[in-house]
Amino acid sequence: MPTPTFVNNTLTIRTGNGTLSFLVPGSDGTLSYHPYAVKSGMSLSANLREAFREQPYLHSTFKHTRLMVCTPIVLVPKDDYLNTENFDAEAMYSSVMTGHKGEEKISIELRELDVISLFSVNRDLKMVVCDNCEQVDVVNVMLPVWWHLYKRYYQNGERRKLFAYFHDKRVDICSFEQRRLHYANVFDAQHAHDALYYLLFVWKQLGMDAKEDDLFVVGDVPHGDWLMGRLSSYLARVHVINPVVDLNRSPLSRMEGMPFDMMIKTF
Repeated sequence: MPTPTFVNNTLTIRTGNGTLSFLVPGSDGTLSYHPYAVKSGMSLSANLREAFREQPYLHSTFKHTRLMVCTPIVLVPKDDYLNTENFDAEAMYSSVMTGHKGEEKISIELRELDVISLFSVNRDLKMVVCDNCEQVDVVNVMLPVWWHLYKRYYQNGERRKLFAYFHDKRVDICSFEQRRLHYANVFDAQHAHDALYYLLFVWKQLGMDAKEDDLFVVGDVPHGDWLMGRLSSYLARVHVINPVVDLNRSPLSRMEGMPFDMMIKTF
């Protein structure tokens, strides 16, 4: 089971919902963010291969690369994973998620949460990275976000908390209880009205208190002012996470347009 290790000179490649971006280390120790204009009619792997060929900022030799993918996650209790002889990640993932046949399945342990995450990566996409970089770790965009929210917010205070991360025209909603991931699901969130419905639906489904419990929102929120206003009319404690403050004013948090998951360097 791979355990990613991220170092300061790591090249980060993020593939989202038809998007491609890079966090590139410089020789002086700085990092630069480069969103890439994806060409329609070409696969992400073809776009990535072209980016490696054409973009000057990718012409260095990178010994370590972190490939971030935005694919659905299946969570398996650690005990079930360890106690199942010859655990078949492909069969488990395919029994829950459709549309990812032929993709490589990756398992990563979230140690403090006693759970195994299963997700997929396009084989052609990974091959392009491996052709251009020496050491490649693949990680789902939600893993560093879960780790950060758990460490930063769940362990502080007694109130129940629900978290919503907006990215790639979707919203990942999660909660923690008894030091474990209690709930994790993803919904389409291209429209603010849909996002409002899903958030309130999950809130009610989990039996959370509208006056006492907390909702934390972070990321690229569609029609943010409207959505926050509507949420605040239903829930008393709605918090918008400011990445600059949340990440102690790190240089990454100040990079315009960069997704929150790329700002978190370790998990």
